[in-house]
Amino acid sequence: MKIVFATNNAHKLDEIRKIIGEKIQIVSLSDIGCHDDIPETAGTLEGNAMQKAQYIWQHYHLSCFADDTGLEVEALGGAPGVLSARYAGGEGHDSEANMAKLLKELGKNTNRNARFRTVVALLLKDGGELKQMLFEGIVNGTITHERRGTEGFGYDPIFQPEGYDSTFAQLGNDVKNKISHRAKAVEKLAEYLTNI
Repeated sequence: MKIVFATNNAHKLDEIRKIIGEKIQIVSLSDIGCHDDIPETAGTLEGNAMQKAQYIWQHYHLSCFADDTGLEVEALGGAPGVLSARYAGGEGHDSEANMAKLLKELGKNTNRNARFRTVVALLLKDGGELKQMLFEGIVNGTITHERRGTEGFGYDPIFQPEGYDSTFAQLGNDVKNKISHRAKAVEKLAEYLTNI
């Protein structure tokens, strides 16, 4: 089976391919010639993921899935949430600026509880029917007081998953790919795809 993952983020693509393995061929947006800036204007992770998947379906008529991920910090009322990638404002995904803003907002707050949540939206042509499914993955943890580690991307250097003494950036991709929010959501997706 071949399916489009609606991303050009090389980190995400690599992570997902490692989680899914050889069972399913995952192709990127550039593989199908899509270089559009796909809108993400919904107010929820579920909405953004479905919006991206529907865009690919409407323009390319290919089975596809898309994800959206947010870091939800308890003391900040769930922020940055759906705005995680652009938390510090400006264009693109400036991880350093995003982490700096988050650590500044938290300050000396002793409540460092947070969770990463990924939602994967799947649009799959199955016979004559178009199936729409959502899969969710959550990993709980805490926000550290400073950056630790060099692996991974995004908020990985300041997120310490529950049950570990290290941040995602210290644990490395092999461990992260087994326990992460994205891994949990993608495992549910992979289980569904391999059983149809």
